[in-house]
This record gives sequence, structure tokens and C-alpha cells, in this order.
Amino acid sequence: MKLIKNKEIYTGNEVIYQGYIRFDQKIAEVGNMEDFVEKADDEEIVTEGNILIPGFIDVHSHGGYGKDNMDALPEEISSMVNKMAAEEGITTYFCTTMTQTYDKIEAAMKNIASAAEKNPIIQGIHVEGPFISEKYKGAQDASFIKKPDEKTLEVWNKISGGLIRIVTYAPEEADAQFEAWCEEHKVVLSAGHSNAVYKELVQSRASHITHLYNAQRGLNHREPGVTGYGLLTPGVKAEIICDGIHIVPEMVRLAYEIKGSRGIELITDSMRAKGMPEGLSELGGQKVYVKDGTARLEDGTIAGSVLTFIKAFRNIMDFTGASLEEAVQMSSVNQAEEFGLEQKGRLAEGKDADILVLNGEYELKSTFSRGKLICTE
Repeated sequence: MKLIKNKEIYTGNEVIYQGYIRFDQKIAEVGNMEDFVEKADDEEIVTEGNILIPGFIDVHSHGGYGKDNMDALPEEISSMVNKMAAEEGITTYFCTTMTQTYDKIEAAMKNIASAAEKNPIIQGIHVEGPFISEKYKGAQDASFIKKPDEKTLEVWNKISGGLIRIVTYAPEEADAQFEAWCEEHKVVLSAGHSNAVYKELVQSRASHITHLYNAQRGLNHREPGVTGYGLLTPGVKAEIICDGIHIVPEMVRLAYEIKGSRGIELITDSMRAKGMPEGLSELGGQKVYVKDGTARLEDGTIAGSVLTFIKAFRNIMDFTGASLEEAVQMSSVNQAEEFGLEQKGRLAEGKDADILVLNGEYELKSTFSRGKLICTE
């Protein structure tokens, strides 16, 4: 049994200031050092960092390290998520697709499903488009936008082996049948790339907001819009791209002050250029130029991010004054609870041993995914 001891442990439920954790694939025991009893089969692991937290859960990311979920082969997707685990601490990942032809989306579903069979870090799919508003398409190709269609979504879900966990859609374009299908199949409805007004959103079943503030009808003194709905509605989870580029720090703090740590989920919304040299890249068949840490289309539209999750984790504390415990809530606990990931999100007996080791500056030193130390390939 692996053992890490004499660490400050943020379990997602409590803080153990001098603790230990025993694990193999799953966590066997977490406790205070004052209760520690050595066992004959202990295999102590010496780590550089002194802080243990649950592995990060990224429910919105298109890719990174030169790969994109829309066109990568299964082995490439698997290699990419391993890199994300080693470099960023992501131990649970939702492969995110985007607005494209149905043939390309279906091909992506097949490749993601194949990758997920061999790599347990992949726990779901986020369908971001094509069921969106042209007015707020962001970096998506308007020529492929379609009306929300539950029959199409059902086909994709079957192709993926039931991996679809969340769909970004424009509620103003959807009917009751689409929303009912999603609820019946436990697919979270996320308002995003949407021109919906507040009254439409209140009447919808949207319980999640795709990248709050970005690519949506914004907050206005006469119309709260998608952003206002996300900020004001209890129980609605709001994704935040916490890079200081998509949202300035002051607006991140505003969301934190209103929603609290239980209402926010950190995401990267990263694209293939993450982890790569700056210059020309690609997203959804469109040219993307990366400069000074920002990815943009030729017309200047921000096109996803090159944000790492560990950077987002540090930023949320820097921008808002949130505690480390609250940052864990926003990076792991909320996602696990919302999406029913019962084995994820906390360091507790019986959970998967998804463990991150950080130093005092909150730099990532080690990543364990289901008890296995993940190293950069």
C-alpha cells in the first residue's frame, strides 16, 4: 500500500494540517498523524511538495499540446490527457467538441470513446455546439450552426458509448423535447453562445453556464441576460476561464462575491496551442494566432485559451482572495458533485486515488491518477 505522510491535506471536506494518506488505485485511509500506525506493507513515497489536494476536473477543454479532440486519433487523445495530468494536474477530463459538420462530430465521438476505453482520465464529453446562437458564436463557424435536436444528440451519445455529460446550447433556440431528453439522459444543460434574455432562461432548464461572461448576452441594467441569469440563479453552476484575459480579475472577483466558491467551476477551455510555441495554430478549421498568451482568430476574436489548469487554480486565489480550501471546491468538488462523479473530487476512503502534490507556492510537483504516478512522456 502506498503511503504519503506528514502532509497538509485538503480533502474537499476538511483540512488536515498534519496528515497521511494510504492508497493503491483507490484511497484506503486518510487521517491525522496523531492517529498514524505503521503497517508492514507500507510503501512510503517521498514527495517534494507538502500540500495534497484532489486532482483537478476540467469539464471544458478542446485540446492542448498540439492535439484537438475534434481530429485527434484515440492514442493521441490519450497521450494528450496524460500530458495534462502530468503538467497541469487534470485527473478527470471531459473531451469537448465544437461546431462542425455532423460527420466530423461523429468521427470525434468514435475516437473519444475509443480513447476513453483505455484511459480512465477521460470521464465524459462536452458538446459545445452546433446548437448555439449565431449572434454569439464566438470562435465557432456559423455555417455549421444547427437548431437543438435531441435525435441528433441521441445518435452522438450512442456513438460515444453514453459519454456525453454536458451540452452547450442556446435556450432561446431549443424546445421542451430537447431539454427533456437531456434531463432524462442526465446530460447537463448549459446555456452558452446564447442570445437568450433573462425571462427565457428562467423558463428553460439550464443549470450551468458555459464560460460565464464570454460569448453570451451580457449583464445590462435593463436586461440581465445569460450572465445575469448565471450570477443570480441559485444552483446554477458557472464556468470561469480564469486566465485574466477572457475575464479581467475584477469581474472574476465579482462572480466569486456573488456566487461563492460553491457556484463556480474552473475550466481551461484550452485548444491545441496550449503547451506549444506561440504562432499559427488551428481551431475548428479556422486559423488561430497565439501571441502573448492569447489565442485569436484573424478577426481578433478570442479562440479558446492556452491556459493550464494549475495556473487557473492559482489565479482564482490571486484574483479573489479565495482560500486554498475554496479553490479546491472550485477545481474539483463542485464538478464531481454536479456530474455525479462519485469516485472523484475528494480525498476520502473509497474514492479514486487522484492526488496532487503542491509546494508552498502552489506549484504542481506530482500527479497521481488512480494511484499511478503520471509522468511527462
